[in-house]
Amino acid sequence: MLRLYRFAMRILIVDDDAMIRKALAAFLGRQLGHEVVQSENGLDALELFGRHPFHLVIADIRMPGMDGIELLRKIKGLREGSMTDVVIVTGHGDMSTAIQALRAGAYDYLLKPPDIEHLALLVERVAEHQSLLRENYEYRHHFEEKFHEAARATLSELESFRSAYAEVIGIGKIGIFSDTMRSIVAMAEQFHGDRSVPVLIEGETGTGKEIVARLVHYGHEAVTTPFVSINCSALSPGLFESELFGYEGGAFTGAKSAGMMGKLESANGGTIFLDEIGDIPPEQQPKLLRAIEEREIYRVGGVKKIHLDVRFVCATNRDLKRLVREGHFRSDLFYRLNTGSIYIPPLRERQEEIALLAQLFLEHYAEQKKRRFRYVGKDSLRILERYPWPGNVRELENTIERIVLIYDGIEVTPDHLRFLSSDSAPIPDQDFPDGNSITITLPPDRFSPDVAEAKILKKALSMFNGNKTRTAQYLGMSLSTLKRKIIRYCKDFSE
Repeated sequence: MLRLYRFAMRILIVDDDAMIRKALAAFLGRQLGHEVVQSENGLDALELFGRHPFHLVIADIRMPGMDGIELLRKIKGLREGSMTDVVIVTGHGDMSTAIQALRAGAYDYLLKPPDIEHLALLVERVAEHQSLLRENYEYRHHFEEKFHEAARATLSELESFRSAYAEVIGIGKIGIFSDTMRSIVAMAEQFHGDRSVPVLIEGETGTGKEIVARLVHYGHEAVTTPFVSINCSALSPGLFESELFGYEGGAFTGAKSAGMMGKLESANGGTIFLDEIGDIPPEQQPKLLRAIEEREIYRVGGVKKIHLDVRFVCATNRDLKRLVREGHFRSDLFYRLNTGSIYIPPLRERQEEIALLAQLFLEHYAEQKKRRFRYVGKDSLRILERYPWPGNVRELENTIERIVLIYDGIEVTPDHLRFLSSDSAPIPDQDFPDGNSITITLPPDRFSPDVAEAKILKKALSMFNGNKTRTAQYLGMSLSTLKRKIIRYCKDFSE
């Protein structure tokens, strides 16, 4: 593993769970080369700290006796603790306590169970911070020239690493916060191991299909083979064949005299990503099927056979099975593409991810745009979790980016989310203490409550794509009651 820091840190791990404590110590010690000391409670940790201060303390938030927050405050109260970074380890359900830790001076927090990659990057940041703290100390003691030279070298090396990482991985920062997404990533890694298997990724717009496609291509390796992307919906039928297969010089009017290599040929040795595959022209579908099965193509106007060593990854937000039934998509092409199948559910069906994704995006854009934002407030989280997110993860990310761009502060408040509006998720009105807001217009002559109840049921079912369990929870009724009402009012949802 590439190391950017110039010294091995002294790290204190405080956790009453011996298994987690030892696993963290082994990774930070043997893999990253730091000096690691373990402690099972806060009192012992303070005693160890008094003997010899540490650069980094990683403490569990929940421990018998002295918890992580109290330990943090005591360390920060010590003269020797002013230059120590403290990271609090917390569970998904303790986000409010993690925020309290940040307010008390914690450098950052880490979610349980700790993700190794996230932990490594976090320790890297701490090491950089510690390096700068100590070089700044030297600077204040008349070593200005040495400090500036070392700082420039560190920043240059860090920037080079970040650029290389972005070029090699090509994925960016992603958040995996649910069993559903962990399963999707596991499938992507499994398909990564066999380049002969075509992969079809299905999901609504904004769910992250291209990110999953890149995971299929890159896996967790330093893959340097090409990843070539083509948007099938952005090309006219006349250009599609020459763009995909290439053409020889003089193949058609306006063709370059030297000809042109197609996207499939450019992707040789790597992956071709066909986005919006449902929009491929019908007359081109047999040619694509042949390229997948025979692993060879001809350029437009050419007679030379070109052999392919290409992984095919496709994505669509359309229902390909329905397109097959309607005769708009070849069944043999669909079944060939569907050999490796990945479905990404919409964000509204992964509600447990919303708060954590919002926090991930907030940290990223706050750092990028030099804002003070650190967390999303509880009332704001309720708004985000009630909103249906028709644009999925992309819309959530754009929402957070917009807030960070326009506002500044420590906490994202409901006022920052006023621009979000939806019939299915109104922004809480301050005049209603329970946070609910609804407008009802009654007809002047006659009113049927049954009609109103039927409309509410259909609206709620549509809001959750027919998911009866989530609809029942939203309406505050049992699943059996909902099913009875569906049979009575909404037979089209009773399948």
